[in-house]
Amino acid sequence: MPDGTTVKPPSGAEAIKRGSLGLRGTIAEEIGADDVRGGLSEASYTLLKFHGTYEQFDRDTATERKQRGEDKDWSFMVRVRAPAGRLTAAQFLALDALADTHADGTLRLTSRQGVQFHGVIRENLKGTIAAINETLLTTLAACGDVVRNVITSPAPRRDALHARLEAEAFRLSSALLPRTRAHHQLFLGEEGDEAAAVDEPLYGPTYLPRKFKIALVHPADNTPDVLANDLGFIAVTEGEALTGWILTIGGGMGMTHNKPATYPRLADPIALIGPDEVLEVAEAVVRLSRDHGDRSDRKHARLKYVVAEKGVAWVRERLEADLGRPLAPAPALPKLAVPELLGWHEQGDGRLWLGLPIASGRIAGRLREGLREVVRRFAPNPIATPQQDLILSDIAAADRPAIEAILRDHGAVFAEELTPLARWSLACVALPTCGQSLAEGERVHHPILADVQAALARHGLLGERISLRLTGCPNGCARPYAGDIGVVGRAPGLYTLFVGGDFAGTRLSFPLADKVKQEAVGATLDPVLAAYAAQRVAGEGFGDFCSRIGADAVRGLLVGETKAA
Repeated sequence: MPDGTTVKPPSGAEAIKRGSLGLRGTIAEEIGADDVRGGLSEASYTLLKFHGTYEQFDRDTATERKQRGEDKDWSFMVRVRAPAGRLTAAQFLALDALADTHADGTLRLTSRQGVQFHGVIRENLKGTIAAINETLLTTLAACGDVVRNVITSPAPRRDALHARLEAEAFRLSSALLPRTRAHHQLFLGEEGDEAAAVDEPLYGPTYLPRKFKIALVHPADNTPDVLANDLGFIAVTEGEALTGWILTIGGGMGMTHNKPATYPRLADPIALIGPDEVLEVAEAVVRLSRDHGDRSDRKHARLKYVVAEKGVAWVRERLEADLGRPLAPAPALPKLAVPELLGWHEQGDGRLWLGLPIASGRIAGRLREGLREVVRRFAPNPIATPQQDLILSDIAAADRPAIEAILRDHGAVFAEELTPLARWSLACVALPTCGQSLAEGERVHHPILADVQAALARHGLLGERISLRLTGCPNGCARPYAGDIGVVGRAPGLYTLFVGGDFAGTRLSFPLADKVKQEAVGATLDPVLAAYAAQRVAGEGFGDFCSRIGADAVRGLLVGETKAA
């Protein structure tokens, strides 16, 4: 180029998208083939994400099977796009039935208010996706380089503000879906010209450089961690009236160990927009990501890097040019809070909701049977929360004793039976199926939680409201960098520990110790918790304490082999 700069070639994924005929590729031939050995092609693996599914294999058995000359145990994870986490009773029962007939007998609630099936074999993939569609849900754009599931407060409060948050989440979810008919032709039996030109007026022929996440919140409920999203809308109110939204851009949790150019980031406030401008502005921000995201390096492709490197003023100028009008500057962020949504609550319309904790979001066994019975008999409408829990809404007060009895009889654990740490803990799936995982996640959630709880008990802290987030890799699906304690997979059996964030999700954590053995997580945190118990000021959270005394001072508390990252 004349100015001497070098244009990097696009990544392989960009070429796959460009040549895919609107996300079709050779998916139909590959998933329909008989007697297939091995996994899908890289192209089909990449394109199937847009349709809501990842091909995976059982990593526990892969080596043994290879030694026996057998193929890997291949299957698919299928993700349901559920805007705002809302499901009807009928939809929940339909998904529950699919878990037995098409998957591994479990449902999994995600940290983005979706539902996942695991263990779907190739012969069942098309049928699973079609059956989900028959419930008026979809898997389209649940994964891939597009706007993912749009999340918001899960609280079913029957007031104008919560109704607006829910409505905007549904409106964004629908409007920002890809327009290609490939999904309908591949999985839903729609006929059409597969070679026809694809018109994607928002996404363009190669869609976005990477995934794109949106959350809407109001200050009293930041359960969705709005600042961890590419795009956020924080409601501004005067009395009961919604007067506008604070627009936040540039959040994201993913990073790569030992690559400083990759990092988690919280979004910046960009502007104050009007109450009815959400969709218009969202489309402009999607175009910003589409046109300026890095398409040469997928580890550097998220919108957060554009904001970090170009700056807030540049972002605002580009949005103003796109929208054709000036944007009002953003006010200071309000104080964000995370309320307790578990347990029994009044909705405001004479009915109740029950927030039920679901460990690691996994609905299985007797608990699943109990939920099925409750939903069949009483028809509450379920809501998946960003904490991987389940809310049963629209319950008649007279039905409360029977519902609680059924759930207790099926082994359900209620919020009041958990420590705050257990209540506010998240864990990703990780091994044995996730291909990105470096260490265990869900399967070691309980022992890690127990060790940290033991350390808390030693110092009289078991009743403190502290969040713990566990992931098997640094991609950050359970948002480990935006809470009090983050436990991030480093290698088999080893983790990097993060502290210093805050409970409300408005400050990032810093690395405390690297390559910590799973069984040493509690012991490593012990001296830091001891200092917190002895030195905290009134009302100070654990992450706030770590941030106040500083990373060097916190790391200086460590003993033994555990050293700073």
